[in-house]
Amino acid sequence: MRTLIGIDPGLAATGWGVVRFDGSRFFHVAHGVVKTDAQSSLSERLLAIYSAIRKLLLKYGPSEAGVEELYFARNASSAMQVAHARGVVLLALGQRGIPVECYSPQHVKQAVIGRGRADKDQVQRLVSIVLGLEEIPAPDHAADALAVAICHANRLRLDVQQRYR
Repeated sequence: MRTLIGIDPGLAATGWGVVRFDGSRFFHVAHGVVKTDAQSSLSERLLAIYSAIRKLLLKYGPSEAGVEELYFARNASSAMQVAHARGVVLLALGQRGIPVECYSPQHVKQAVIGRGRADKDQVQRLVSIVLGLEEIPAPDHAADALAVAICHANRLRLDVQQRYR
């Protein structure tokens, strides 16, 4: 059974979700959000994200990770902030030698729902069903991170199937 971590990076809130995957079934382990104080400096906020992710990696020992790619909407300034957060997440994963795959938000939606244009509520509802949760995981960033972990597991399943063709 593989332990996977999904991460939805953000400067104010970095979502994380840990699942176990046996090749056909998913098991929820934990999820949450690393929040940073908007009054702190950029370097302090990045250090807080980095430190929290390192602790999570030590606690749960994932063998692989999925990280959401940047989504550039309208605000280049906020995209740069997310890029900084994503960088420290990738650094923490790299230092632990954890293989990482990155997925666009559309790829995650496609893998979880079957449609790249699915809305956030649909994704969150299906994440709760796939993981056997009684409630939709909260907050949103944690639910998104669990979706990234499921997406990564689905990619692993496809890789195994293609190897045996």
